Amino acid sequence: MLQGGDAVDYLAHLDAYQHAGVDLRDEPLVGLGSVCRRSHTYHSAVLASRLAGYGLRLHTFGYKTTGLIASAPHIASSDSLAWSYAARRRPPLPGHRHAHCGNCLEFALAWRARMLSRVARHHPGVASDLPGIFPARR
Repeated sequence: MLQGGDAVDYLAHLDAYQHAGVDLRDEPLVGLGSVCRRSHTYHSAVLASRLAGYGLRLHTFGYKTTGLIASAPHIASSDSLAWSYAARRRPPLPGHRHAHCGNCLEFALAWRARMLSRVARHHPGVASDLPGIFPARR
């Protein structure tokens, strides 16, 4: 996991791993921490691009949907509570008997499909190559 307040911090953290003998390029995923709730999505997207340029396969935690769309070519996987947040504020899907769909697989998969469609519109050809973004687990 890489953490920081700005790009210099993240690069220093990456350098610290290198000095400790840990090559994060060898890892299947590297968490990109401290990016959830960032209001400067552009800076987060630039950071993801820069870190991916070092050969890192990045996983974002709780990244804003605008950040996911902007960073899609540079991240390997992501998770988000945005779908659940939206579902808790809406009536349940037709035919569902629960109070809301905040823990509903059907709602989550529909949200995932919409996100991948949005990514594909902004980055043609990328979304189909990103099975790790919002992995569909059944």
